[in-house]
Amino acid sequence: MRNISKPAILSAILLTFAGVFLWAQDQYNPDLDYAQVVYVKAVLRAESWTFSVTVRHRDEGWDHYADRWQVLNPASGAVIGERTLLHPHETEQPFTRSQSGIEIPADVSAVLVRAGCTKHGFGGAEVLVDLSNPGKTGLYEVVK
Repeated sequence: MRNISKPAILSAILLTFAGVFLWAQDQYNPDLDYAQVVYVKAVLRAESWTFSVTVRHRDEGWDHYADRWQVLNPASGAVIGERTLLHPHETEQPFTRSQSGIEIPADVSAVLVRAGCTKHGFGGAEVLVDLSNPGKTGLYEVVK
């Protein structure tokens, strides 16, 4: 049996995880019955982050509207932060809402942002944000 170095094993694991994650990102439902995250701005202020998340959804009144967005650790799926949306946004689409005071653990360099609705839960487009790389991409901006 060949001796394989630890860096080679770690690289293989990371590439496998990245491939599975990218596959999972492509498996969302694009229908506006599902809340879609269309843009994220993450700003580091002192020890915590402020996230401004733009969501698009076909809100239809109190029985079916985008009611939350979450910031997750993509490795574990643990919810790090959440913003509850208290009412429908039928005439304001897409809409952006912010939440400050989100503390990201030191060992987390990227987060996954997703939105949900009262009828379908989660399942729409999510955005993976690389917090270690300040700047702007097509789907997110990081400010440190």
